[in-house]
Amino acid sequence: MPEEYKLAYRGGTGEIVEKKSRFIADVMPVSSEDEAQAFIADIKKKYWDARHHCFAYVIGDRHELARFSDDGEPGGTAGKPMLDVLMGEDIHNVAVVVTRYFGGTLLGTGGLVRAYSGATKEGLAHSQIISRIRGIKLSVDTGYGDLGKIQYILGERKITILDSVYTDKVQLTCVIPVEELTAVQEEITEGTGARVSMEEIGACFYAEINGQIKILEE
Repeated sequence: MPEEYKLAYRGGTGEIVEKKSRFIADVMPVSSEDEAQAFIADIKKKYWDARHHCFAYVIGDRHELARFSDDGEPGGTAGKPMLDVLMGEDIHNVAVVVTRYFGGTLLGTGGLVRAYSGATKEGLAHSQIISRIRGIKLSVDTGYGDLGKIQYILGERKITILDSVYTDKVQLTCVIPVEELTAVQEEITEGTGARVSMEEIGACFYAEINGQIKILEE
């Protein structure tokens, strides 16, 4: 499993117009093929009078499941370019449907590829894409004399403190990327002369969302 990857946290809708044809891209987070197919069906109902509903979706930690459809457009001009955008951006667990309302002018193969790719990018731009990181929650027990040093180490590494409890000592709970855990523990131990106690209290996935660290469900 990758230590960090991008996924859609919230979907959105974007639109472009090419030679009077409207291309409306709807994006939705999905975790299974059933969810993706249900989303596609809902979009087809929503835009029931449109000529084409092309789609692409990718599911899995390593894009194990990837599907696309041109839905009547010339082969290779819609679904595959849409999928290429998702793969190129390395986004996981996401479905995109691009609905086309024909404007009366043929776009040609190159024009269709650009339009469906562009619409997909526009849909993603109106969605919330986050980086999910695999981390470890670490509890750090320290005296007040070493608190400043620990806060400095965590701050320099941009590690978020989730909780602080102040009694006769201080207990900090922070979340650390898996690949940085050992280095952080060694730096805290060295920086405080081994006067602190540290305990790993669980693995998790987390992301920065709207400027705040949020623990995600697996």
